[in-house]
Amino acid sequence: MNLSRFKSFGVVAILVACIFVGASATAPKDAPKRNLKVLPKNISDEDLDKVMDGFKAALGVKCNHCHAQSTTDPNHLDFASDAKPEKGSARYMMKMTAKLNKKFFHVDVTKMDQPAKVTCMTCHNGNVHPKPNS
Repeated sequence: MNLSRFKSFGVVAILVACIFVGASATAPKDAPKRNLKVLPKNISDEDLDKVMDGFKAALGVKCNHCHAQSTTDPNHLDFASDAKPEKGSARYMMKMTAKLNKKFFHVDVTKMDQPAKVTCMTCHNGNVHPKPNS
């Protein structure tokens, strides 16, 4: 290998290394992590936000009702954490409503284009704890 080829190879290698270092340095350090156990793993951010907004409206709560505070930054939530039992309750209720929709209304709620007949709002009506019908 002659010297000019060696220099060219070295320059290209350095440029490639700089690109990788630069890309990793500009990538967000705390990119939101997902911990999806009931919702589809490939759900879009937009659809996930719609689902979460539906939960907030149906229960009259904010995100911190189910999502724990970040241990590294108290001004943020750790959306992937399972620290709060309310998140487990939400997952249980999602499975329950999916079963009701499938069994009684023949709706496959795993397909985001099919509207559910039974939702959180059906029972909660903007309250954390459903109120009995009188």
